[in-house]
Amino acid sequence: MAHYAKIIDGVVDQVIVADADIVATLDGTWIQTSYNTLGGQHLLGGTPLRGNFAGKGMVYDAELDAFYQQQPYNSWTLNTTTFLWEPPVALPSDSDEVAYEWNEVAYEADNTTGWDEVN
Repeated sequence: MAHYAKIIDGVVDQVIVADADIVATLDGTWIQTSYNTLGGQHLLGGTPLRGNFAGKGMVYDAELDAFYQQQPYNSWTLNTTTFLWEPPVALPSDSDEVAYEWNEVAYEADNTTGWDEVN
């Protein structure tokens, strides 16, 4: 058994666990996904499959043959190795002690800042 994502207009509609022969009888487009793939890496050291484990609402990019989240902010870019979105400004180095959230408005104002400390 494996995980399969049903794709409608490039977006994951649902994910199921089934045998390949069953999936072959289903209507629509079904693409296999791996529960153990995250950020372009296989969590158990195996071969990663399609960037990330698919989830409802995620994008399936047929050209890249990968699953990834919807773009969170206009300024963020997709890393096509990890299939994770990256901010244009790195998270502050003290993020282990302090929580931050992205502020797209602040970034658009000066293109140098974007992280706000969360209290």
